[in-house]
Amino acid sequence: MAMTGRLAAWVALLAAAAWGQDGTPVFRATSELVLLDVQVIDKHTNTATGKLQATDFELSEDGAPQRISFFGRDQLPLAVVLLFDLTESTRGVLRRLAAGAQTALDHLKPEDEVAVMVYAAAAQLVDGFTCDHARTAGAVARAAAMKSGDAAFFNEAVYQAALQLENSASPSSRRVILWFTDNMPNVPSGFNIRYHAKGLKGAPPHTGEEAIRKLHESGTVVMPLLLKDPLAAIWAEMVIVNESPFRKKYPPGDAHQYAELTGGFAAGMRGREVQERLAQAIDSLRGRYTIGYRPAEDKPPGTLCRVKGSLAPGAPLRPQEWTVLARAGYYRR
Repeated sequence: MAMTGRLAAWVALLAAAAWGQDGTPVFRATSELVLLDVQVIDKHTNTATGKLQATDFELSEDGAPQRISFFGRDQLPLAVVLLFDLTESTRGVLRRLAAGAQTALDHLKPEDEVAVMVYAAAAQLVDGFTCDHARTAGAVARAAAMKSGDAAFFNEAVYQAALQLENSASPSSRRVILWFTDNMPNVPSGFNIRYHAKGLKGAPPHTGEEAIRKLHESGTVVMPLLLKDPLAAIWAEMVIVNESPFRKKYPPGDAHQYAELTGGFAAGMRGREVQERLAQAIDSLRGRYTIGYRPAEDKPPGTLCRVKGSLAPGAPLRPQEWTVLARAGYYRR
C-alpha cells in the first residue's frame, strides 16, 4: 500500500518521537498510518474533556474494528487557514478581530502555521503559511480592509481553503479551517455567475461533493465561528426565495454540515469579543486528541473509507452524555 507524502512524514515523525527515555522503541511504523483529530464534547455544556487514554476509545473503518497504534494530545503542530467571509454582514466582525488578532494568535505555539484567506464568489489568499504570528495579525488587518459585492459561494471557499492546507510547510500538522461566516450562502445561479463571480475566471464554482472530497483527502477539520446579523437574515430570506429554483440542483453548502463531516463543531459568538472567541477556538484545537491506526484491510486507491470513533465500554464517561467528534472518512492513496 503506497503512502502519501503527508502520511509518510507522519510515520517518520511519530516513529522518531516514540522512543522511551531509556532508548527502548515504544512505537514502530511499518505501514500507512491513518490519524484522526478527535474531540469529546459534553452534550449539555459543549465543553471538552482532556482526561482520556487510548483504552477509552474504539475505532472502526467501514465497520471493521481497528487497533489504535498511536495516541497523543497536543503533540503535533497546527496548520490553520483563517477563512473570512467578505459579505457585508461579517465585515464589522472582521474589523473588530483585526484590532485584537495578535492577542488571540498568542494562544498558538511557535511551530503552528497560519494562512489568511478571504472569499465571496471566489477565494483569495491574503497571506500564505507562516509561523510569524505578528505577520498573520497584519494579514488579518489587510483582510479587514477588503470589500466585495459578490455572492458568497461556500463550497468554493471551503474547497480552496482545503487545497491551500495541502501547501503547509509541515506535512505532519493537524489541518484546520477556522471559518468566520454568517452561514448564509448563495448558489451559482446564472445571474450570480454572470455578474458576481468574476474571480472564478469563467470556471463554475466547485460543488459541495468536490469540497467534501477535498476535505477528506487533505484530512482537514472545519471549525465555523458563526456570526449573526438580524438585518442580514431578513435579506437572506429574500435571496433564498429568488434562488430557490437553483438550490436543489446546486446545494450551496452549510457550515454545520462541513463541521460534522470533518470532526469539528460550529460555535456562535454569544456576545463575546471576536478575538476571545478565536482564542477559545485555538485552545479547543490544542486540546484535541490525535488517534492513529494502521488499516487492517488493503483497499484500492481512491476508495472512500468510512471511519467512526466512539467511547469504549470501559471508558469513564457515559456515551449518552458525551459526543465523539472525528472526521467521517478518508480516501485511500
